[in-house]
Amino acid sequence: MEDDRLHWDDIAVGMEWETGGITVTDAHILAFAGLSGDFYDLHVDDDYARSLGYPAKVAHGLLGLALADGLKNRARVRVAAVVSLNWRWTFAGPIFAGDRISAAIRVVSKRETSRADRGIVTVAFDLRNGRGETVQRGENDMMVHRKALARPA
Repeated sequence: MEDDRLHWDDIAVGMEWETGGITVTDAHILAFAGLSGDFYDLHVDDDYARSLGYPAKVAHGLLGLALADGLKNRARVRVAAVVSLNWRWTFAGPIFAGDRISAAIRVVSKRETSRADRGIVTVAFDLRNGRGETVQRGENDMMVHRKALARPA
């Protein structure tokens, strides 16, 4: 079976790609509240959100991060990740039901590990709404498979 994912050896610092998008819905927000147990009024009560100056309830920041990871994993460019090691993330603006979000991804660093079959890659995200406004940004460190090493004859 052919593996079209990018392996550590294929990845260069500076590579960039865009993900597809996803439209955030009330169902996403309420399901995330149920899943996380975070029923803070800002996320589930439009009137409360309006009292704070928002036009409607605001999606959970962690929902945005989770959707960003999902967008990464469904992008046309996919990385042969073993595991996600770390996230450094900033919540820069609100996400509302009806917002279509997508991400620009850029490789910012890579390094070898003590294991010859994997390396570490750091990618930066710029998560934007349909108006082009950055709503979240950050970095993700991933352990990534290397291509099979040539075996001596």
